[in-house]
Order: sequence, then structure tokens, then C-alpha cells
Amino acid sequence: MSPHSEVVMPNVPPSMERILLHPCLTLVNCHVLKEGVQYACWSRSCLGHVSKLDRFHSLHHTQFRTNYSLFMPIYDYIYGTVDNTTDSTYETSLKREEGSPDVVHLTHLTTPESIYHLRLGFASLASRPQSSDWYLYLMWPFTLWSVLITWFYGQTFVLERNAFKMLNLQSWVIPRFHVQYLFKWQSEKLNKLIEDAILEAELSKVKGELLNKNGELYIKRYPQLKIKIVDGSSLVVAVVLNSIPKEASQVLLCGKLNKVSCAIANALCERGIKVTTIYKDEYDNLQLSLSSESKKNLVFPGSYTAKIWLVGDQCNEAEQRKAPKGSLFIPFSQFPPKKLRKDCFYRSTPAMMAPPSLVNVHSCENWLPRRVMSAWRIAGILHALEGWNINECGDVMFSIEKVWQASLQHGFRPLKINHPLA
Repeated sequence: MSPHSEVVMPNVPPSMERILLHPCLTLVNCHVLKEGVQYACWSRSCLGHVSKLDRFHSLHHTQFRTNYSLFMPIYDYIYGTVDNTTDSTYETSLKREEGSPDVVHLTHLTTPESIYHLRLGFASLASRPQSSDWYLYLMWPFTLWSVLITWFYGQTFVLERNAFKMLNLQSWVIPRFHVQYLFKWQSEKLNKLIEDAILEAELSKVKGELLNKNGELYIKRYPQLKIKIVDGSSLVVAVVLNSIPKEASQVLLCGKLNKVSCAIANALCERGIKVTTIYKDEYDNLQLSLSSESKKNLVFPGSYTAKIWLVGDQCNEAEQRKAPKGSLFIPFSQFPPKKLRKDCFYRSTPAMMAPPSLVNVHSCENWLPRRVMSAWRIAGILHALEGWNINECGDVMFSIEKVWQASLQHGFRPLKINHPLA
């Protein structure tokens, strides 16, 4: 239907038909005031007879013969179609307590252009994996302005609400970009934002909270916390291990070592798979986490001949270009490597396909396809579903096999890739 087409509605005055069919009027129906101020300034004044919030029209969907107007209820007053319970229903809705989430996924912005891929931004962009499209660079004045605003005044907000097997899920966004986490002088502000979000989740009686960063600091600071903090590292390891072709006998570990990469190396060495590392300091650090039996499968000095590459942060372009033709790059970090090689294969960051019963998943999570969720995010959901009343953060890692089997049992599925060995 075109914006200015008309539809004949029975028992509705002709002038009302036209008011209902001008969607351009709804574009200015923004909520910029707090609920109480909205009600005081709008509903209790003459302005409420001329222009109203969308809650006025919501009764039309249950009472049907009342409150036809979406934005200008003056016509409902003229024709006597205002519902008698409009004001009392609205007052009751203001007093109603909001349902508490069971799981909160706490995340942050990535690149400056990522603001346009939020569900609150452009729906068409949010429905596609994040990319650096050329036309986004034309919006640099607004992008710069948004970066400055979030730098000084941004507060954590709810980005998405989902439901899955009787669980209420929410994604909360800390309005800070990835580059800001690299500045030491920003650490105090960032820790304060994360801390406030955790305390807010505690007050909301959240069962579990998922952090993109290890949350051991906050557990030590608030030992009385009832919520459980999950960094999702065990499921990340499980996804990476199950992404490696079963025929593989050697892998190359490239990138910054962390809790996840050490666990991956340990699991592979125990399976008898050779793990190659290029740098002496990485070899020494990995030696500390391996058993005496597994150490024989850790190779140094290594070469770039392995065709399975496990890549993390700080795996540079020069190293990637040394991989042999047909190599498979499997990232274990939250940021994907640049796809420099057209003669090689690239897996996505650790993630799984969400089951159909997980509803309201309309936007893409960073660079992942639609309805694909990161392993970090899924882990928090699994902990709540299974009732695992433990924290997984700091040096603590949950059972890799147990969390992998739980993910499959609840309908999450591994991603497929077109690779000769996969």
C-alpha cells in the first residue's frame, strides 16, 4: 500500500480514515521525556487532546471501536470514540514492574561505524553482517559526533530482548568502542560502567550475566553477588576444537596468547595433534600449562607449513601471507582476521546457529550472519538453562565437553564451511 492510499473502514468517519493513513505523522512520535513527565505534560493538558503518545492508540487493538487515532486524538474526542479507560490504563501501565531478565549479555561497540548496525539504528543494516560499506564513510560528521557523545556521556542501554525456553534474555550495550579499551587512562571509566551494569543486573535479580571480558575483578570486589558471571571461554574452546577437521595432524597457533588459546593448545596436544608456535615466549608460556605427556606435541621452532591456522588478536598480515595455499584460518578471538588470501578458507569467529525457538533474533551480531550467535553469548544462556550455579571468569574454565554437549542438546548447531577437509 502506498503512503497516501485510502482504505474504507466501516463505521469510521471519513476524516478519521485519512488521519489513520498518514504514516509520516508517526515519524515525529518520539519519546524524549520520562514517563511521568510525558503524562503530566501531555495527558493532563490541552495538548493531550491535539497530540498524543502511541500508548493512546494501543487500546484500539483490544477495544477495536475506540482510540482510532495514532497521533492526533482530537478527532476521537470530536466523534466520541475515546475509550473511557484510557487514562486509568495508562496510569496502571506506569506502575507495572518490568519483567526481570534471566540472562544479560553485556557487550560494547566495535568500530565507529558499528553504531549504524545497531538494531536501534538502521534496520536494513542491522539485518546484515557488519561491514565497512563506502557510503558509511560519507556520514563521518555524525559518526564523529556520536563517538564524542559516547566518550563523555554514554550510559549502558538495552539493545535487544529475546526469549528462549522460558528464559528472558537481554543484550546490554556499553557505549564504548573497541579502541577505547586499549587506552589505560580509560580503564577506570570503563570498569565503572561495567561495574554499574553488574550491580543493576543484581538488583534486577538476573540469574546470569555474560561478560565479553573476564569478570574476576568484580567478583572479588563484590563477593556477595548472587548473579553468576560467565565469560564463555569454555564454549569458545569447544567450538574451535570442533571446527578443526578430524583428519588434521598439525596446527599452527598464531596470535596473542590468552586463556582460550592455552586451553585449545592443551586439548589438542592431549589428542596427539602437533601444535606449532613461531615465537619462543609463546612456547615457554604454553609449556607451563601442559602436562609432561602433552609437551612432546608442542613444536618449536615451528614453520609455516601447517594448513590449519588458529589465529587470534595480533596475528599480522605478514604472517598470514606465509600460509600455504588452501590453508584454513580458524579464529579464536572475537575479532575476525582480515581475509587477505583468496586462495585460503576462513571460518567465522567462534559461533553457532541459534535454534528456531529462540525468538526475536532479527539483527546480526557484529560480523556474524543472521541468527548466528557468538559462543560467548550462548554460554551464558546455557549456564542459565542448565542451572550451573558457578562463575566462569578469570582463570576458571568450565567443562569443555559438558558445555558443548549442552549446546547441541538445546538446539544450537555448528556452522558449516566449504573446505576439503571439513
